Amino acid sequence: MPVELDKTDYKILRLLQQDGRTGNAEIAKRVNVSAATCHRRTQRLFEDGYIQNVRAQIAPDKVDRGALVMVGVVLDRSTPESFGAFEAACRALPFILDCHLVAGDFDYFLKIRVRDMADFNHLHGDQLIALPGVRQTRTFFVMKEVVDNAPLAF
Repeated sequence: MPVELDKTDYKILRLLQQDGRTGNAEIAKRVNVSAATCHRRTQRLFEDGYIQNVRAQIAPDKVDRGALVMVGVVLDRSTPESFGAFEAACRALPFILDCHLVAGDFDYFLKIRVRDMADFNHLHGDQLIALPGVRQTRTFFVMKEVVDNAPLAF
């Protein structure tokens, strides 16, 4: 059973959100516990699912993925089967960064990174509109990323 988090656990989480490469000794020093205690706490945070993973945040423009596109998707049916088929197909496409089931005018919002508009046009025509159950899509090219992947506030 997961242990309730205390102030030290929250400090560890905040530090790792700021920089996932921070070493155990540095974290221990900054939260004022021993390195062994810090390691045990960090391991528990992983085991209990508070920390899902640690990974590098790549600069999209450095790897030729500078265009960010949001796509609203409407499916032709609102059934568990059609949602399941769509979601499974989205998981298989590496260019889809996020896929969210939403309430409102769309069924899903997709977050996609591409090289440019021509690259997106190719993906849209060849793969997006061919996803299971897609009736309609609406595309939004992001003009400016004001806040992206901000750390959780807690």
